[in-house]
Amino acid sequence: MVLPLLETFREDMASREEKTKRTNRVLRISQLDALELNKALEQLVWSQFTQCFHGFKPGLLAHFEPEAKAFLWLFLWRFTIYSKNATVGQSVLNIQYKNDFSPKQRYQPPSKNQKLWYAVCTIGGTWLEERCYDLFRNRHLASFGKARQCVNVMVGLLKLGGLINFLIFLQRGKFATLTERLLGIRSVFCKPQSVREVGFEYMNRELLWHGFAEFLIFLLPLINIQKLKAKLSSWRIPLIGAPNGDSALATSGKQCSLCGEWPTMPHTIGCEHIFCYYCVKSSFLFDMYFTCPKCGTEVHSLQPLKSGIEMSEVNAL
Repeated sequence: MVLPLLETFREDMASREEKTKRTNRVLRISQLDALELNKALEQLVWSQFTQCFHGFKPGLLAHFEPEAKAFLWLFLWRFTIYSKNATVGQSVLNIQYKNDFSPKQRYQPPSKNQKLWYAVCTIGGTWLEERCYDLFRNRHLASFGKARQCVNVMVGLLKLGGLINFLIFLQRGKFATLTERLLGIRSVFCKPQSVREVGFEYMNRELLWHGFAEFLIFLLPLINIQKLKAKLSSWRIPLIGAPNGDSALATSGKQCSLCGEWPTMPHTIGCEHIFCYYCVKSSFLFDMYFTCPKCGTEVHSLQPLKSGIEMSEVNAL
């Protein structure tokens, strides 16, 4: 009875360890984001540093640019990887380096030798490449030409190794850079990550609202607002009959049927209502099927109002 219980207990512990490993595994996108954040920080620090030499002689910083960059990156390395076991990008994403060569299953930080070799490979390698490039660029001797070819071959091999390491990283999800693989340090979470439960109610509401807004944007240009307003006003004010005499034009000519003001250069479109010339002309140019907003009469002809009627209306006021 004891042996089966021990076996089941061991299986449960093994399954729990597998689950914790799955939940604590750092995603590939998180490791790549950490690298991009590190690059952005380096560019920001370097831009701030170069602004300090803005008032000096142009080209002054170019003579010792590799050394200045190496000093700045060494300063960042001292207060990030050496003291906190993580870069700035990793700290933002709750990630840190772990000694993968350690046989213990618990978290073991990178040793001092690994941290020092990390600085040599990253900071020293970048400085050596830039300084050799500047050195060989200004020398044209045969001996320097051979050395330049050797350096170019070594740099090409390192780039090829980095490419192969990146392809392996995409497959297995460990060691995002060649330096991490050679030194045996990999990214792990600082704290155990719990499984997130994502609710899609807010997302569904946003998608529904965006779909409705796009439908309105597509539909509104197809609707003639002015004609619809005229239809509604004609339904609200029923027609009693259209007088035909000039007296009817005089009694209804106190205001423009569109703007509601005293009609400027009054015109008629064939019904009893009066319009400003600019109001009715702009409306007709905007909509060739323009109708009177009061009675719904279509535009037959745009005719100016008789001067006698206009003067009688002025005298009446």
